[in-house]
Amino acid sequence: MASSPVARAQTEEAFLDAAERLLVDVGYAGITTRRLAQEAKANHGLVHYYFGSMENLLVRVLERFTERLTARQRAMYSDPEIPFLEKWRQAMRYLVSEDVAYEKVWLELQALAWNRPELREQVARVNEEWREVLTEAFAEPHERYGIDMPLAALVSLVITFNEGIMLERAQGISEGHKELLAWIDGWLAAKEVR
Repeated sequence: MASSPVARAQTEEAFLDAAERLLVDVGYAGITTRRLAQEAKANHGLVHYYFGSMENLLVRVLERFTERLTARQRAMYSDPEIPFLEKWRQAMRYLVSEDVAYEKVWLELQALAWNRPELREQVARVNEEWREVLTEAFAEPHERYGIDMPLAALVSLVITFNEGIMLERAQGISEGHKELLAWIDGWLAAKEVR
């Protein structure tokens, strides 16, 4: 067992990094304690000692990944020098190209939580974090563009839209995605020039 707080922290990070890679490469069903330990180059007994269960470790991977991305999104959306249209375009670039690993982790953990009620609350907190980010990001454009729906409904629509694209892409489906993104971009661009 790791003997110092520094060694423990390093080992925990190694497990989290390894689990993140494995979630992307083989999914949660393909991860065993031994496989994870081998990937992390650590003692397999430490998984349960440090995290309590494999599921707790996997949820921590999702939380850690989400913390990084929500911080990035908040910084991007809060920059007053960048027009909202450019922020939206950047967010869509993240969605369709840069955040594919995160999306796989997110979908894997959602699927895991469907049948594990004890994990649902933890995964739901990640969803709430994203809703907070988008509520902050869309409050001003919601008002400025005169979008005729409650802000909470708009945020729900955007989350559902993003998850729909993520789920279809995970299934190898991309038909209509470019066209949909182009249509939304055109709609936002028309709103910007008013």
